[in-house]
Amino acid sequence: MDRPDGVLVPGAEAATAVVDARGVVRAWSEGAERLLGHPSGEVVGRPAAPLLAHDATAVARECRDRLAGWHGWLGLRHRDGQVVRTRIVAAPSEGEDGAPRWLLTASLRQDAAEQAGLLEWAFEQSNNALSVYGTDGSIRWINAISLRHLGKTRQEVLGRTLAELYRSDGLADMAPAGSPPSATGESVTRAMDGLVAAARQVARDGRYQRFELVTSTLETRENATWAVDLSPVRDPAGEVRGVFAAAADVSDQARARRRLALLKEAGDRLGSTLDVTRTAQELADIMVPELADFATIDLLPQVTSGGEPPPLSPTGDLTLRRAARQSVHEGTPESVVPLGGATHYPPDSTTARCLSTGRAVMASEGDPSFTDWTAEHPSRQSVNEEFGIHSAMAVPLRARGTVLGIALFLRSRPEHFARDDLLLAEEMCARAAVSVDNARRFARERGTALALQRSLLPQKLQGHAAVQVASRYLPAGSRAGVGGDWFDVVPLSGTRVALVIGDVVGHGLHASATMGRLRTAVRTLADVDLPPDELLTHLDDLVSHLAEQTGALDPAPTTVGEIGATCLYVVYDPVSRNCVVASAGHPPPVIVGPDGTPVPLHVTPGPPLGVGGLPFEASATRLPEGSLIALTTNGLIAPRDREFDTGQHILQDVLAQSADSLESVCDAVLSRLLPERQTDDAALLVARTRALDAEHVATLDLEPDPSVVARARKMASDQLIAWNLPEAAFITELVVSELVTNAIRHASPPIQLRLIRGESSLICEVSDSSSTAPHLRRARTFDEGGRGLLLVAQLTQQWGTRQTATGKTIWAEQQLTDT
Repeated sequence: MDRPDGVLVPGAEAATAVVDARGVVRAWSEGAERLLGHPSGEVVGRPAAPLLAHDATAVARECRDRLAGWHGWLGLRHRDGQVVRTRIVAAPSEGEDGAPRWLLTASLRQDAAEQAGLLEWAFEQSNNALSVYGTDGSIRWINAISLRHLGKTRQEVLGRTLAELYRSDGLADMAPAGSPPSATGESVTRAMDGLVAAARQVARDGRYQRFELVTSTLETRENATWAVDLSPVRDPAGEVRGVFAAAADVSDQARARRRLALLKEAGDRLGSTLDVTRTAQELADIMVPELADFATIDLLPQVTSGGEPPPLSPTGDLTLRRAARQSVHEGTPESVVPLGGATHYPPDSTTARCLSTGRAVMASEGDPSFTDWTAEHPSRQSVNEEFGIHSAMAVPLRARGTVLGIALFLRSRPEHFARDDLLLAEEMCARAAVSVDNARRFARERGTALALQRSLLPQKLQGHAAVQVASRYLPAGSRAGVGGDWFDVVPLSGTRVALVIGDVVGHGLHASATMGRLRTAVRTLADVDLPPDELLTHLDDLVSHLAEQTGALDPAPTTVGEIGATCLYVVYDPVSRNCVVASAGHPPPVIVGPDGTPVPLHVTPGPPLGVGGLPFEASATRLPEGSLIALTTNGLIAPRDREFDTGQHILQDVLAQSADSLESVCDAVLSRLLPERQTDDAALLVARTRALDAEHVATLDLEPDPSVVARARKMASDQLIAWNLPEAAFITELVVSELVTNAIRHASPPIQLRLIRGESSLICEVSDSSSTAPHLRRARTFDEGGRGLLLVAQLTQQWGTRQTATGKTIWAEQQLTDT
């Protein structure tokens, strides 16, 4: 058998010599001189043939022609003429001039010969693939199992590199159909190039390397992972003469690593979106192609919609909906059910039994379970034959005792599913089922919170004499759930209007419920006609009380952030065109005039609601008619990836370039400001201001004298005739008479009467300097007074009083009939 260059038979007393291709002795050791008695001067430079007692021409020719080594017993002639039977090992090498030479090692010891034989047998019979490469990466020696894996003879591989063999002899085509990308022909060829390069690197650097590659063997046609240890081989002078390669099949270890990596990937990816169908698709993507060549995930219809799946009936048909699929072939041509399609299974089908029993099923061609599964769909048999599907696993998806669906994994690669594959699939499906169930529960809670929130938000913003309005609300699509963003438009007395927007800290049902309570509280406080700063003060007290109640129910300490909220309250008066703003930790409004120029308004931001003990301040400005007021929440103006000032400037630019339609303004704002990945709720309220000029407002200053009541009635009657509203004159004169009389009797000057004609209403207001508010009372039979406000309440649609900076205003509103 051939020996690799540089491998010597152990033995400290061995004699050595070097012989070139012409049979001339080029080196002679002291051990050789002691063995045969010839000094080096008599041998070096002369033919080696006289030193042989027998004819070795055939051995020399074979070594020279094949440039290979040899070992065996030879008779050598001693200087005294005796024949010395010696164990000879001839190892090929190269001289300084590149010419071939052979290093001859001789030993008289029988144990050394036995060791050499044992060493040769061990190498040849090893179950590991062993070989020796030259410094150029070519094969110089190779054992039997390596040749068997390659399907080649020793003569066919010696002197060639593995990369050359795989390219020229088509060994790269041994990668079986359906192999993972790591074992395709092209990748195997690249791996062989890498192995040859690594061997050359070891020869140059003289340092050990380990190289790992995936390929298939000619014997089994199955993929295998090989770990190749590359070690330098040095001659006695320390020069690297070759590279020793020991390859071991580490497929089990590699498979274990891949499965651990697969489990880690599942932990990182599964359930990342809290979306049922996306989670199902993540499971299919993870399993293909690492474990299966085709995978489908079918769920109960109730699961995909976020509902509660019903108990499975052992006698009824089973309906599943295709939620996800994945294949090693583009377009998943193996699928016989379209994505989103429903399939019905009889109770005795393999799929139904798998779900009802909760046990996974693994089957291959020829098994009854595989045949039954194939027969469940008319197209499945032909698809199996076309793509060579021969092995299947069906794993139920169960979480918290609830059946959610089933995962099916198929293989067309040569390897059938094994028991370990089923255990891994069950573990992966168990994790996926929990994620799917979490997503289902999240979808149900999010739907409930969204329905609650939409029911609490204004369903339709009605037109108003003071403003035109439009709005948008977009709930977050992230796992945080529906938030507590809200807005409202509240009509106030005197054709004024309040624009409100707020944001409750947190997400989910609690945030939606808190938002509803705050919106109701704002409407209640707005009906009292409180100024914006006072209204926020009362709202702050309410949030503080809510936090105290929550803390009483929950022994854990409650922070402000857990129950806090922000709010922006804007009041616009179309008569004076004054806009008053107060903020409780909320971004200020963005206002632009009708010509697109920004309207400056310095809003002093107060603390968020629920902090308590700190004042709120109101800011006021006068707006031109046709100005745009935009109120937003942080989810739109300042998401996580954008600075607040940047969002304000973008919003200002959009409003400055706005069209006439407020709906188009809202669409433009969302397209510019809404982030690609929305992680928080976003609310937008846009209003265009109107103004009531002198043609719609009539004012009369009155003296505190009962005689002016008649003049007030006359002024009101004349104004209604001018407005072409004669049918409202009778009621208006009665209301003016009662309100002016009460102001003269019970209040102090100055007294003012104001009539305001809105789009569909007529408002009568009487202002005085008294802060005492009137109230209804029941007049007794013989009382001369006490019936004025009761009469006003009966004749008008609504009435009330509001505090002003100088006193109070009593107002009454009546609806106008169409003329």
